[in-house]
Amino acid sequence: MARHQENTGFVCANCGKTVNALTNGSYRNHCPYCLYSLHVDNNPGDRQSLCHGLMKPVGLAYKAKKGWQIVHECTRCGHKSVNKIAEDTDQPDDIEQISRVASR
Repeated sequence: MARHQENTGFVCANCGKTVNALTNGSYRNHCPYCLYSLHVDNNPGDRQSLCHGLMKPVGLAYKAKKGWQIVHECTRCGHKSVNKIAEDTDQPDDIEQISRVASR
């Protein structure tokens, strides 16, 4: 699948808000309002997961090369993954939601 096909806007399955595609060359893979995602990948970007459960934000992680990342856990199967925080974009991640996740 081409990058422009993967980087598309969507309606959040958790909160119902409209989420725009990122314009900074990265992928949007979680809602900037509630920080939820969907379990669509087995490996980052492959879109091969059959689960499609909601991925709840459960923590934060820091990696030197990627910066701060949201830790997500699937509410259906328990799979965990990390997603880079979207900062420099027209629709950045909600800092108050990030703070709530960090305090868990």
